[in-house]
Amino acid sequence: MLSTIADYTRLTKDMGKSLTQVAKQPDVSRETDYFLSHIGNVKTIDNFLKDYRLYSYAMKAYGLSDMTYAKAFMRKVLTEGVANKNTFANKLTDVRYREFAAAFNFAALGSNATQTTQATTGTATQYVRQTMEQKAGDQNEGLRLALYFTRKASTVTTAYQILADKALTQVVQTALGLPSTISSADIDAQAKMITDKIKLTDFQDPAKVTKFVQRFAAMWDAAQAQSDNSTNPVLVLIGGASSMASMDTDMLSKLQSIRFGK
Repeated sequence: MLSTIADYTRLTKDMGKSLTQVAKQPDVSRETDYFLSHIGNVKTIDNFLKDYRLYSYAMKAYGLSDMTYAKAFMRKVLTEGVANKNTFANKLTDVRYREFAAAFNFAALGSNATQTTQATTGTATQYVRQTMEQKAGDQNEGLRLALYFTRKASTVTTAYQILADKALTQVVQTALGLPSTISSADIDAQAKMITDKIKLTDFQDPAKVTKFVQRFAAMWDAAQAQSDNSTNPVLVLIGGASSMASMDTDMLSKLQSIRFGK
């Protein structure tokens, strides 16, 4: 049986300690030292984009590693900034671009954009958190999703923000017991389904977020256990169904004790 709940509890019980352990890892420490030592020397967007080591570090910190190659796109994000609702970043559904443009606010601060706490130690903290989630995912994808949701939940104000983020969508669908095929439905119908089942303002309450994540973790582990056993040839030969019935007793009792609603 997987242990997403146990691992999640272990890491989040003392998040400061968990993050410090990751920050001290040689590869993380080396990249962070480089970033903090050099980011303050960057005065323009061009300088920023040309230093791949700094730029890729920052992109990873804000969960945008898969867009590192898209320099023209990111140049537009940075050039227009976030001063008004009509800027490029503010028109994008994905809030990560607004967070990135706000952290490296060349549009408003010019050459001083890299001197702020958000651009320096704030970004380093984000990088360490992203690295922790990534390494957790190498062992257990459900744990990565749980940690990510915990970090992002308080920023969610609409169902459309959830649907615009694949990871948030997966957590919510799993916690609510919705099949992934629901994603092919009309976007407005999906949004209504989420708001019918979840009071989004509850995500401003850390205790309620934890409870929701615990439910996700239990559902995730149950699904993984069922998947593993349904493909186990030994269990198939001896009767996998009866084996699953007995093996899932503990998980089912956990699901009964973890409830989340309005």
